[in-house]
Amino acid sequence: MPITVIAKLKVQPGKDTEFEAAAKQMIATVKESEPTTLTYILHKNTKDPTEFVYYEVYQDQAALDAHGKTDHMKAFGGKIGSLLAGRPEIAILQEVARK
Repeated sequence: MPITVIAKLKVQPGKDTEFEAAAKQMIATVKESEPTTLTYILHKNTKDPTEFVYYEVYQDQAALDAHGKTDHMKAFGGKIGSLLAGRPEIAILQEVARK
């Protein structure tokens, strides 16, 4: 059963460009190396340039677990840690129904 993750991240003022660059590199790596990550999209709030939201869909819980243990996820965390203005808000959701 697919697992969806919504991760809301707030970056420090003036750090959005640096965060976006690191995030784009991470997305490219996930696309290339994680076939069980079905969707991995970053959004930026149009009213607050310091707020970003990831929309992620994983094939199953094992895929989500594997994603969290990758070297590139650890490296990404190291790159963005000093750019964030607080801890990310993460919601893990199970799909109920779809069109």
